[in-house]
Amino acid sequence: MKKIILPLLVILIIPLMYSCSSTRLGRYFLTEADAASAIRQMLEIGARDNFTSGAFSKETILTTLFPGQVSKTLNTINQLGLTSEIDRFSTTLSTAAEKSATASVPIFVSSINNMSFNDAMRIVKNGGSSATDYLRSAAGDSLRRSLRPVMEAALNEYKLVDQWNDLIKPAQSLLGNRLNVDLPTLMAGAVSEAMFRKIAEREIAVRQQAAARTTPLLQRVFSRDWNQQ
Repeated sequence: MKKIILPLLVILIIPLMYSCSSTRLGRYFLTEADAASAIRQMLEIGARDNFTSGAFSKETILTTLFPGQVSKTLNTINQLGLTSEIDRFSTTLSTAAEKSATASVPIFVSSINNMSFNDAMRIVKNGGSSATDYLRSAAGDSLRRSLRPVMEAALNEYKLVDQWNDLIKPAQSLLGNRLNVDLPTLMAGAVSEAMFRKIAEREIAVRQQAAARTTPLLQRVFSRDWNQQ
């Protein structure tokens, strides 16, 4: 009887052992390396996203991208009767901004790929736009400095610096040194922030929408709530 029972037990136990083993091997466990790689991949995709046609409209540049102090200055210029000059300037500036944003993509991608996400697990678990916020905090200043010559080249191509200097003179006489009139620096900051907003949009989409997880790595890392594990 024992000779019959033992082989039967072996036959029953072996499938269970393999079943348990495949379950353990088939389950994915998040690692620091995968978390960091997924963050880089997600941010890079966001940086490469195309801008919509209205991302740098002249209205957006005048009311949103420029700091409040500059917006007030432009309003002052409008009151001085130079509206047509501002309209022509801002329309051309929006074109230069779009060109600079496209040219800045490699700068952002390089910065993302070179970053060390030491707290990658925390960033993955925090949700929202925490990866973009980390990038802005850790590399924002260097990205703006790197973007400035790109922006300056576009402004020179469209001969916008001279136009800006002519436009700003009346307001400068009123505001003096209180106004930052360095257009390449102002626009580098504006384009940089627009890029960060685009990256943040992509990050939130990846975290919330399965369709936005376009690679196996993004699917593995961002398809579940690791705070529940």
